[in-house]
Amino acid sequence: MKHSDRKELFNHVESLLGQYCNGCFVHKHFKQEGGRRTAHRFCISECTVGEKLQEYGKKLI
Repeated sequence: MKHSDRKELFNHVESLLGQYCNGCFVHKHFKQEGGRRTAHRFCISECTVGEKLQEYGKKLI
């Protein structure tokens, strides 16, 4: 993968995190109710933004 492609993917990831994940109410709720692990599990397995981030991560490998 070219350096410019990787940089573009990282920019997409940063954009998604900044737009949707920072200050996410759902993550905050799960963190308060079930702890960090529960909140993280939700983000990885059920959140559509988390799924998109995983797709970007697989492309970076």
